[in-house]
Amino acid sequence: MIFEAALLGAALLLGRWLETPAFRQLQVDPWGVALGLFAAAPLYLALQWCLRTRWPPLARLTRLATERLAPLFSGYSPAHLALIAALAGLAEEALFRGVIQVALAEHMSEWAAVGAAGVLFGLAHAISPTYAMAAGVVGVYLGAIFLLSGNLLVSVVAHGAYDLVALRILVRLKPSASY
Repeated sequence: MIFEAALLGAALLLGRWLETPAFRQLQVDPWGVALGLFAAAPLYLALQWCLRTRWPPLARLTRLATERLAPLFSGYSPAHLALIAALAGLAEEALFRGVIQVALAEHMSEWAAVGAAGVLFGLAHAISPTYAMAAGVVGVYLGAIFLLSGNLLVSVVAHGAYDLVALRILVRLKPSASY
């Protein structure tokens, strides 16, 4: 939680420095929440596929998450996981979509900014090359839904909702020799 709070601080400071307020395009409304939950569905489906596939890069990724990330969150209550997921959604979307993507779009096309912010998002999650690539794809997806909806809340909710489900699944995974 400290790391995510620091990211939120970084988003606010960088946004101020770039004159791109992190929450300029945040409109809190039920429609944004509903769209965010709907937008999380493809992420859930991709997660389920990743957990079931035998494709070696994704099987290694699942093993890596089970071995390195699951211990970080095991023993946390569902409420604690929800708080972590909500803070991650808010902080990471404020930084990567609300500040970086918007600032980049002032110097390149909006879709190029989506791609560039997605690459940076992937690099920020580089615990392995496969994880960085997967996170980059997710970053592009979240950037696209932000661009298409015009509301940062949609990507915040999609990110937070996905993280909550992923964390709940992650803490239940046990290392397995079958990978």
